[in-house]
Amino acid sequence: MASIAGTCSSGLIFKTKDSRTNHGASSLFQYSGLRAIDSTKLDSSRPKGFTFKSASKCRKIRAVASTVSAPKREKDPKKRVVITGMGLVSVFGSDIDTFYNKLLEGESGISLIDRFDASEYSVRFAGQIRDFSSKGYIDGKNDRRLDDCWRYCLVAGRRALDHASLGQEVLETMDKSRIGVLVGSGMGGLTAFSNGVESLIQKGYKKITPFFIPYSITNMGSALLAIDTGLMGPNYSISTACATANYCFYAAANHIRRGEADIMVAGGTEAAVTATGVGGFIACRALSQRNDEPTKASRPWDKHRDGFVIGEGSGVLIMESLEHAMKRGANIIAEYLGGAITCDAHHMTDPRSDGLGVSTCIAKSLEDAGVSPEEVNYVNAHATSTLAGDLAEVNAIKKVFKDTSEIKMNGTKSMIGHGLGAAGGLEAIASIKAITTGWLHPTINQYNLESDVTIDTVPNVKKQHEVNVAISNSFGFGGHNSVVVFAPFKP
Repeated sequence: MASIAGTCSSGLIFKTKDSRTNHGASSLFQYSGLRAIDSTKLDSSRPKGFTFKSASKCRKIRAVASTVSAPKREKDPKKRVVITGMGLVSVFGSDIDTFYNKLLEGESGISLIDRFDASEYSVRFAGQIRDFSSKGYIDGKNDRRLDDCWRYCLVAGRRALDHASLGQEVLETMDKSRIGVLVGSGMGGLTAFSNGVESLIQKGYKKITPFFIPYSITNMGSALLAIDTGLMGPNYSISTACATANYCFYAAANHIRRGEADIMVAGGTEAAVTATGVGGFIACRALSQRNDEPTKASRPWDKHRDGFVIGEGSGVLIMESLEHAMKRGANIIAEYLGGAITCDAHHMTDPRSDGLGVSTCIAKSLEDAGVSPEEVNYVNAHATSTLAGDLAEVNAIKKVFKDTSEIKMNGTKSMIGHGLGAAGGLEAIASIKAITTGWLHPTINQYNLESDVTIDTVPNVKKQHEVNVAISNSFGFGGHNSVVVFAPFKP
């Protein structure tokens, strides 16, 4: 089950090869948690107060999305959290302006895979990063040893620190015990893990590299970045599949709010465009199979979408208390207002049809941010291009925002694919760039929109839009929901 535990929630619809029988090839719909069940033979002697339905429907849960009453925003400069730096590694390179300009142009970064021989795979394309360079950030010896997941993390993290004017010389003058690192990954060092298993099977345990375990485990990104920079504050990783980066932002901000850190380096990293990663998602029946038109495969909300496109990269923010940022004269890019995390408590991969987990998460994030639904006018959606997930997210958004006439909503994944644990990091940067530039990138491949999608998806062409408050959504396998809220900085 390791390949399931470390992946992302996209609202997948799984199909067995023969849908006429419940007893053929296994489908994830035949499992509740990790125990196989027969939905035709449920125990009739259940405790009162519990209602069970078949896996294709939601369990009834006595809960409702809270009503947001727009409490006052945080005023204490020690508790206000601002963004002072950003760094990334993406299919469009490692420069933030280039990344966002490519998005504004509606350029697709999806192409045929050439990192491994995918000629026999039923899916042969991805948002694969090419021509990546770690020069100036990782020495040659370590660069050759490291899994790409950690190479991306180190470069994105160091670039974010540089962007925040926190180079090594500046860091040496600061209290490093007050600066933490929280960069998560959904799948960790997948290449390192796969190579280690291959060595074990082909050559025996004595041929396993001593780097097998360290470079496989998901906490190593935060650890290596701290080792590289000497940052001694809170340091760990969170792995909640494709909700990972947003979970890290939420936790990092709370460290600052509680006074445990002045600065947090936070985000997500992933490198799963590998034989194992692509093969695993094919086995889940999660991916688009539009091999003849890779650039048109990721099409959120389009009636002809057929699954997500796997991507990779890293997105990291420098989150800092307003007080600390002002004392050191930092350039403040935007403000993190708040966030929230919830769980669907429903199914390993399929979203709740009633959208309760997501709508509750959005409502709680606004409450934490101190804003009303009416103040939000931009949503960077999770929008993975899956059959169930896209509409479930839209329905949840409509539950919270009764009037969506002023809201713009777009899908970054339509161009760069689904970065899994890195997705929220890359999309947070896209959201912040929307705030600072006044331009929203399009959702490309919008040809035949679902009738239920009545919100402006910025179809195919960028739009000028002054963002008042933005939310960025990320959801993960296991029912993990996360929403973070950003806004222009106002002293």
